Amino acid sequence: MAANMIHRTHRQQPPSAGRQIRSVIAALCLIVSFTEAATASDPYKLPSLGDGSSSIVSPQMEAKIGSAFLKQINAAVPMAEDVLIQYYVEQHIQNLAQYSDMQQPLQAIVVVDNPNINAFAAPGGIIGINLGLLMYAEDVAEYSSVIAHEMAHLSQRHFARGIQAQQAASVPTMIGFLTAILVGAAGGSDAGLAALTTAQAIGQSNQLRFSREREQEADRVGISTLVRADIDPNGMARMFERMQQAYRFTKRPPEFLLTHPLSESRISDAKNQARRHGEAKAIDPVLALDYQIARIRAQQTYSDNPAFDITNFRKWLTQAPEDLAMKYGLALALSRADQHDEALQLAEALYRHNPQSVLYIGAYAELLINAARTAEAYELLDRALSFYPDSYPLSMLYAQALIADQQYSKAERIYKQISRQRPLDSQVWFELAETSGLAGNVVDVHLARAEFFYLNGAPHRAIQHLEYAKNLVAGGNRQLHAKLTQRIQNLRTEIRSIRG
Repeated sequence: MAANMIHRTHRQQPPSAGRQIRSVIAALCLIVSFTEAATASDPYKLPSLGDGSSSIVSPQMEAKIGSAFLKQINAAVPMAEDVLIQYYVEQHIQNLAQYSDMQQPLQAIVVVDNPNINAFAAPGGIIGINLGLLMYAEDVAEYSSVIAHEMAHLSQRHFARGIQAQQAASVPTMIGFLTAILVGAAGGSDAGLAALTTAQAIGQSNQLRFSREREQEADRVGISTLVRADIDPNGMARMFERMQQAYRFTKRPPEFLLTHPLSESRISDAKNQARRHGEAKAIDPVLALDYQIARIRAQQTYSDNPAFDITNFRKWLTQAPEDLAMKYGLALALSRADQHDEALQLAEALYRHNPQSVLYIGAYAELLINAARTAEAYELLDRALSFYPDSYPLSMLYAQALIADQQYSKAERIYKQISRQRPLDSQVWFELAETSGLAGNVVDVHLARAEFFYLNGAPHRAIQHLEYAKNLVAGGNRQLHAKLTQRIQNLRTEIRSIRG
């Protein structure tokens, strides 16, 4: 995890990318079989009016496919553990979605722990980014342009329309398309690329990527989203141009360019469409600062030389002494170097700039915890949680403060509360399992691990932990025993339905 974050037990490393991606291909074959069986069993089910693709893959089936895909990607690639970055990405995407053409709600927002630039959208309302996207996009307009583009793929139902266009090749299309997404999210390792080659052999290679027409359609729809959100639409062309220049002569471009190939016509189209909306807009200062805070956190995640970072941030601050983002960057680097007093002075300046911001409250509280000033962290977080009682990042930080003080039972109660708010968040279940273990609650360890493995596409291991928990409560809590028995039966039924 990021060096500036509180030390926590690392997750078990996932299996190799190649093996995971091969398992995804097998899982997707099962999903496709399930899709075909469902269609055959209800031949009179009418598609949505005006949407011919719904006769091939309905929005409901896309949601099921997306749910299965989400479990596989949870298992295949490491997720970012920085709760403040996760919070920023979720808030930004949810706010931008209000201005998009999406009709279906987002099912999940994924942040992958990978420094390579990438973003992807998967059927059923899943949007994901690599931390590398935050590091590469220089401002919030450039970053937003990539997110708006991915939203356009979802709103225009490019996945279903692609299958509709090649109905005869629908099975290899689905497998190849989703495998390509996973390879991109995994960073394109050699093993992953070998697995992708297998998928290509199964299907038609020209169906692994959106067509050029659909890419340009996503650009146009994405720019309209930016305009409605009052974000500079020129950010898309700037992002494209910088990527084209940076990777023009590289042997292998980043995964984002492999799945979203650039051309001069795409860049020209983006420029022309932005020009039709008038002069370039100034970036909103609130959006700009929030983005830079998230970007600096992403950069610090992969930095292993705090002394070097301290020198650089001090140098930048001589040129812009009032730059709050640079002050915060210096604070993070100083905290990692155990120079806590100066770090807290700088972080407090960011907090005082907007003491109502969850992002800034969390940034300050985190450094208080790192400095072992947990009493002040509790006071800050208690006050903030009285205004934002359901705040995910603030609650997570509060639990981390309690763990730092070895108050494991209290931390466990907070994680349980968060798990009810975010039942699909595998990181929350992982933290709950670890904390329950520290608190000595063996049954709760197994219950949390069962949910974690279920969300990581390992239902058999989930059942195993549920069986452990059921044996431990046998003859005691009859209500929980019955609940566990039913949960096990439901999981076994789900496994059988997928296998057909």
